[in-house]
Amino acid sequence: VQLQASGGGLVQAGGSLRLSCAASGRAFSRYSMGWFRQAPGKEREFVAAISWSDDGTSYADSVKDRFTLSRDNAKNTVYLQMNSLKPEDTAVYYCAARYLTTGWRPDNYDYWGQGTQVTVSS
Repeated sequence: VQLQASGGGLVQAGGSLRLSCAASGRAFSRYSMGWFRQAPGKEREFVAAISWSDDGTSYADSVKDRFTLSRDNAKNTVYLQMNSLKPEDTAVYYCAARYLTTGWRPDNYDYWGQGTQVTVSS
């Protein structure tokens, strides 16, 4: 599985962005997908994940009620809609894939995209 993340950019606080992660390869629908982010000098942290089986989602407390993760299996793509962005959301965002089960740690995932920069100005 190869992943291509896109949609990052510069936005003012309170604004919105939608990140996309396009996957190549077969059986995309059997992969759980996650988003992580990494700010300078910090460890990579969990943002959100979506299950392969029932599209169930989970979110970090810091983004709950602001971010929405969805998937379109017909397009082999997941989308992370980010609203009410804050300066502390500034980071490189990475999408990741794991066959079947969902995880919340970076080492749960087997495949990673290249990352897309999100910068939120105050």
